[in-house]
Amino acid sequence: MKTQSKRRPQPLSPDSSPNPFDILTEEIVCKILDHLHNDPFATKAFSLTSKAFYFIESRHRRILKPLRPELLPRIFHRYPFVSHLDLSMCPRVDDNRLNVISSTWKATLQSINLSRSRFFTNAGLSSLFVNCSGLVEVDLCNATQLTDLAASAIAEAKNLERLSLARCKSITDMGIGCIAVGCRKLTSLCLKWCLRVGDLGVELIALKCKQIRSLDLSYLPITEKSLNSVLQLQHLEDLVLEGCHGIDDDGLSTLDQSCKSLKMLNLSNCQNVTHTGLSYLINGTEQLQQIILAYGSSVTSDLVKCLNAYSKLQSIKLDGCTVTWSGIKAMASLNAPVKELSLSKCLGLTDDGLSFLVQSHKDLRKLDITCCRKITYTSIDIITNSCTSLTSLRMESCSLIPKEAFVLIGARCSFLEELDATDNEIDDEGLKSISRCSKLSILKLGICSNISDEGLAKVGSSCSMLKEVDLYRSVAISDEGIAAIGEGCPALEMINIAYNDKITDNSLISLSKCRLLKALEIRGCLGVSSIGLSAIAVGCKQLTVLDIKKCFNINDNGMLPLAQFSQNLKQINLSYCSVTDVGLVALASISRLQNMTILHLAGLTPNGLAAALLACRALTKVKLHASFRPLLPQSILGYMEAHGCVFHWRDKAFQKEMDPKGWKLHFGRSSSEVP
Repeated sequence: MKTQSKRRPQPLSPDSSPNPFDILTEEIVCKILDHLHNDPFATKAFSLTSKAFYFIESRHRRILKPLRPELLPRIFHRYPFVSHLDLSMCPRVDDNRLNVISSTWKATLQSINLSRSRFFTNAGLSSLFVNCSGLVEVDLCNATQLTDLAASAIAEAKNLERLSLARCKSITDMGIGCIAVGCRKLTSLCLKWCLRVGDLGVELIALKCKQIRSLDLSYLPITEKSLNSVLQLQHLEDLVLEGCHGIDDDGLSTLDQSCKSLKMLNLSNCQNVTHTGLSYLINGTEQLQQIILAYGSSVTSDLVKCLNAYSKLQSIKLDGCTVTWSGIKAMASLNAPVKELSLSKCLGLTDDGLSFLVQSHKDLRKLDITCCRKITYTSIDIITNSCTSLTSLRMESCSLIPKEAFVLIGARCSFLEELDATDNEIDDEGLKSISRCSKLSILKLGICSNISDEGLAKVGSSCSMLKEVDLYRSVAISDEGIAAIGEGCPALEMINIAYNDKITDNSLISLSKCRLLKALEIRGCLGVSSIGLSAIAVGCKQLTVLDIKKCFNINDNGMLPLAQFSQNLKQINLSYCSVTDVGLVALASISRLQNMTILHLAGLTPNGLAAALLACRALTKVKLHASFRPLLPQSILGYMEAHGCVFHWRDKAFQKEMDPKGWKLHFGRSSSEVP
């Protein structure tokens, strides 16, 4: 490739007019391409500028993410130097395709993602690993069809460093043993939900793969028998034991090893482990920086005392645990630079406890008190006064915190980048104060009935770095507030304005200025129509996720612009809209479309649905009403399923209500609490 760096693009012909790009060296052209890698359409346009640019682009590209497996033959010829291949959007990848991949890129391929692909067997994997000796990373998550024969094929990858086998439920200890013997260079291994892998397989990994740094054993039926070997791994930094119910205090008390290199330990959902077992497990782990004990035993002083010796501890996550006053006092006494504290859904957490705790850890950067329903103004006053360097505060459904408390957040926490105030009493004065946080990038205000356009407009004019805004069911918000967001937040990537009846097409026209918008949820917005959606399609060409459920005024006229301009669209919910066969068939021309929900479309016929399904070549998931199942030709359903599409049949009755009561249950509120 060094000789190529000196080559200059040649004119198309001797008689062609002078081309200013001809003076650029290939090295300069490659630098330009480096800046276009996030926009596939820009890269494509660039390569079509001239034959020389087409040639350079084909040799410059190292990362590929094909939309459909049938595109692979053309890709093989055009891109000879691919090193990273992501096939997660190709549900059907068979052995023949793996054979071609292994012969085409055998000298360059370093990583491959097959996490959502099916239909390949151990034969295809064997060809891949034997030929591509440079492979260092492989993702085979969700490959439930793979057996120990496939594991023996993986063992051929002698240089493999990172391997994910999450949910490969048919692989047993024998297969893992093959991998352990063959893949001695592994540094990262995920065996989450590999339910047939037990102590023997894990012990073999620990004994043979001495370079392991990250090991995920979540939900495996293992005991302390294999942990002794695991703890002997001298380079182990991250250990995940979430949901390992076979691990208990009695077993851990027999451990005679410690892992001095361990930095992160996850013991979530290990209800059989108390402070007694924890003390044995982390004994001697001098480098411990993060510990996750979510949904485990009660947080008592004895449990927290186990952490006293770890002066480098920065992150403690206790979500879903019952906390005691003695545990709070012990945490406050920790001699560690705690930067992150997660107490989401912790029973027993009160103002006294939380206030006492944060005053002892004033360097906190991230705090999560979601659904801590006993917290009041007192806690927020002390949090904002003590932890002025907070960058993330999550406080969804803290129902006793009054509106005045949010003024303190904006006044004292100027470095805030994320605020989740969903289902709270925040009002416009609180929003105006929070608008002082100029670095804010994520703001969640769902079910906040006290805010209006006045406060949102101040946020829009002051927080130009906003990327994500959630206004779900914030019913006082109208076009004026959304216009301020559209005008003042050019970096916006996601917005949820679902079930706000004051939203009209004007809001969508305002949001169409946000060129980076990727996700838009407007379900249940009765005031929007195809006019507003057309503006979004034309202005927001990066749109990938769209939810227009129960937008009754959106019809085929909105689908046609989507089909023309929204070529990045991957997921759409059309339920209850006024779209007919014509609009659905038009959508089928979007080559990246993978996921569709199509329930209760009155204008949809079996023939139109069949035509759209056949035209959508990239579909991997479709939700349909069960009434269509006997009306569609079985040959079409079989063809789609054979190409990797999964159908979810729903027998839901037509819902007249705009938003059923399910949202109240989602946020843990009774009907009497709903405003």
